[in-house]
Amino acid sequence: MTHSQHTLKAACSFDGKGLHTGTYAHMKVLPAPEGKGIVFRRTDLPELPDIPALAENVTLTARSTTIAFGSAQAITVEHILSALTGMGVDNAVIELDNMEVPILDGSARPYVQAFQSCGLEDQGVPRKYIDLPFALEVKDVKSGAWVRIEPADKPSACITVDFSSPVLGVQSASWDPSTDYAAEIAPCRTFCFYKEVEAMLRNGLIKGGDLENALVVTDEGYMGNPQLHFPDECGRHKLLDMLGDFRLAGGFLNARISAYKTGHPLNTKAAKALRALLK
Repeated sequence: MTHSQHTLKAACSFDGKGLHTGTYAHMKVLPAPEGKGIVFRRTDLPELPDIPALAENVTLTARSTTIAFGSAQAITVEHILSALTGMGVDNAVIELDNMEVPILDGSARPYVQAFQSCGLEDQGVPRKYIDLPFALEVKDVKSGAWVRIEPADKPSACITVDFSSPVLGVQSASWDPSTDYAAEIAPCRTFCFYKEVEAMLRNGLIKGGDLENALVVTDEGYMGNPQLHFPDECGRHKLLDMLGDFRLAGGFLNARISAYKTGHPLNTKAAKALRALLK
């Protein structure tokens, strides 16, 4: 598969609170030269340290993906990485003036709308796809979750989720280059189960969470009776997350990713294994 590298034509700005820390941050996604990849830059820290968006820099995967380099970290990176991947952006520098990426509405749609508005620039050099020499699989024996990555001539991803929930049931979602990421995946919001909220708060998570940036699932339905963007919005959001986590492989994969009941820990473990394999 051949394609040119792309970056943004102009900077895109976002601001808001982080889902887990509740801290307010300003974020700018800037154009970057060919071959740069995706890099987070902490503008609030001395020397403006960069954190390359690579799987070996993952430090935490509790309900989101955190990457760090040295003492600098960036929390909840998966949605912006998913948006950049879904929209075909190879190179960008993401300036962040606090530790956590703003959650905005809990989806990737605000990012996508901004990228569509500013436009993409063709950088005139071929995209460097990541090709696998052979299939790779990681499993979680306890939960039964697994992720399989197989060589392919074009990228694709599919996921099936089953939370044993009477409301969600079993949901499946898929993506390939013919999918309209902006319309079909980007609008899908993050979610949690009401029965998990107390434990997450106790563990210092979701300090910035509310019904404006997350779907909260009960045994009867959704808190606040939100208008779902799709009947399987939660399954599609897990696909959104997976596309973001797998961007940490270091670029665009020429691979078929299939997954069952996966989340950030297994996604990033697979991306790390892939990075190690390619080295």
